[in-house]
Amino acid sequence: MSETDNRLQRLREAQHAVNRILLGKDHQVNLAFCCLLARGHLLIEDVPGVGKTTLAHAMARVIGSQYQRIQFTSDLLPADILGVSIYKREKDEFELHPGPIFSQVILADEINRATPKTQSALLEGMAERQVTIENETHALPEPFFVMATQNPLDLVGTFPLPDSQLDRFLISFSIGYPEPEAERALLVAEDRALLLDRTEQILSPEEIRALQEDCDAVHVSESLLDYVQALLAETRDERWFEAGLSPRAGLALLAAGRAHAFLSGRDYVAPEDIKIIFPALTRHRLSPAGFSQDSEAQVGELLAQVPIP
Repeated sequence: MSETDNRLQRLREAQHAVNRILLGKDHQVNLAFCCLLARGHLLIEDVPGVGKTTLAHAMARVIGSQYQRIQFTSDLLPADILGVSIYKREKDEFELHPGPIFSQVILADEINRATPKTQSALLEGMAERQVTIENETHALPEPFFVMATQNPLDLVGTFPLPDSQLDRFLISFSIGYPEPEAERALLVAEDRALLLDRTEQILSPEEIRALQEDCDAVHVSESLLDYVQALLAETRDERWFEAGLSPRAGLALLAAGRAHAFLSGRDYVAPEDIKIIFPALTRHRLSPAGFSQDSEAQVGELLAQVPIP
């Protein structure tokens, strides 16, 4: 067995461990791992109590990464995220006290409750993988994975993320309520917090970086590129959405498609990978045109209309 195959096997073990904690949500867990492998960030829009924090904590445990949860509120300041430089008299110099952003897995809980200035402090790190404090640039640790949450039902006292900042998230999905069978198993099973405490590390941060490089090597054919371009062009048709997907979204689609193909055990991207990723990649990027309010239905129709080459 090659080193790549060995890493892939351990990655699947890590994914299975998270599935045992977040019952009945295999698809969402798979998308979250695709996002991590594609060096992206994840946005979850859902009601409280469905497992957003559990997902972030479980992923951090199995990949052996530093984990921080930041509760976003209206009085949260950029320095609360980035950290501050404090003058040390005995050394006659300023010393950085790093904030929670200097972790590898971050849960930004209710990100839309903070002011735009505070949101931007996190989003700079997401985009550049570095932050600026007191005119000095500091690199963030690798891997660096942000999971942000929003409550779609509670809009009082919130600051919605603008489209330019939403585009920084590779994938967005809703965890949703569990199916009856999974919910029954959850009700009678061991407390999730105790199960998390016993969850062991399966991968190391170094192996995650190696897996990300493995995904970069997954082949994309010319016909697959034609298919992706056809999808991008179709989203720009005014009858579908107010504005289509950007070239950056196209690059994100290819990166996530490579990650999904790798997780499926293939060294090439198939149209099925793109079709599985596409709804989660467009959920927060596309707004239906006209009077339609159902973006997911629009995306489904679009996928059905664009032929696979």
